[in-house]
Amino acid sequence: MSRPSHAAHPRSRRLRRAGLLSALVLGVFAVSACTLSYVRTSQPVADYAASPQAGDGRFTNPTPRPPMGFAKGMKLWWDFMFNKPGGTTPPLPTPVQPLTRDALAPAPDRSLWRLGHSTLLLKLRGGFWITDPVFAERASPVSFAGPRRWHAPPIALADLPPLRGVVLSHDHYDHLDRETVVALGERADVFLTPLGVGDRLIAWGVPREKVRQFDWWQDVEIDGLRFTTTPAQHFSGRGLFDGDRTLWASWVIEDPARAPGDAGLKVFFSGDTGYFDGFAEIGRRFGPFDVAAVETGAYDHRWAFVHMLPEQTVQAHLDLDARVLLPIHNGTFDLAMHAWDDPFERVTRVAADRGVTLATPRMGERLDLLAPAPTQAWWREIRRD
Repeated sequence: MSRPSHAAHPRSRRLRRAGLLSALVLGVFAVSACTLSYVRTSQPVADYAASPQAGDGRFTNPTPRPPMGFAKGMKLWWDFMFNKPGGTTPPLPTPVQPLTRDALAPAPDRSLWRLGHSTLLLKLRGGFWITDPVFAERASPVSFAGPRRWHAPPIALADLPPLRGVVLSHDHYDHLDRETVVALGERADVFLTPLGVGDRLIAWGVPREKVRQFDWWQDVEIDGLRFTTTPAQHFSGRGLFDGDRTLWASWVIEDPARAPGDAGLKVFFSGDTGYFDGFAEIGRRFGPFDVAAVETGAYDHRWAFVHMLPEQTVQAHLDLDARVLLPIHNGTFDLAMHAWDDPFERVTRVAADRGVTLATPRMGERLDLLAPAPTQAWWREIRRD
């Protein structure tokens, strides 16, 4: 084969540059909104200027998010797209314990099942509640690219039991999946969201009367359960121009005592957050908690302000004054630069060093919220050491 002429070199270089630019642009639109927040269209969001968290048309953290800058931002995206290390996805299939509607129906109250990433199914007072439901194949604004899930959900979306409610923490793609929410629009009784997130649901066709939106520290009582929207340190957005137009939050879920000798139940759900002094305030107001479902995954020192390192996850658990730590935001999507099992190993090691009781159920495995049984390090079963 003859070598290309010198005249062809400039065109070849242009084509290579165009290819790399196209790949980068595709990456920007495909990577999860945990670190990106782009989609083909933006949904309208109401004006929440009266919120103490709002300013200049955007929601803010009490401590401003450190600016990354264009150069650092582009370097980050380049590394994510082209310099990812090996081992960020598991080498073998993730063990999943299948669930069925018939099996869930007789399960006792105060049960929890992890369905993947930050999707938790809870049974409380006879009703089923789900957090940040994502059943999509990818955590992405497009169906053909972006982080793909490692395992199928333990139960198909269509097989879920009727839901008393859906609890949402923010609007990033790995927490708010449009197709899932639309499918649940007629099957769930109520949707609890931070300010602005509910506007997206209504724009997608979820009946307005089912959507309830809250600012930090606001609460609602449903069926004797109390749900309180609590602070988080994060960001939001699904479009090129709607960054921080919706609020992000964590949640406190309380099932008060029902009879003599019943101490009640308190569960904390972190959503996405960096480490901040808000955990201590939540602990002072609502602690102690029986179980704290706290994120540890998709972290990196470059974005620790919005995603905690495992060491910070354990400290947040201690600040909350919780009895059992359930690490979430891991085990389903490749959203960072760390090894796929690093969140489990690091949080296990730190929890042991600090005397923290850890629960790491398999996807689909039932967890008794009042008396969690010991769980296994299931991720070690699928490693190739």
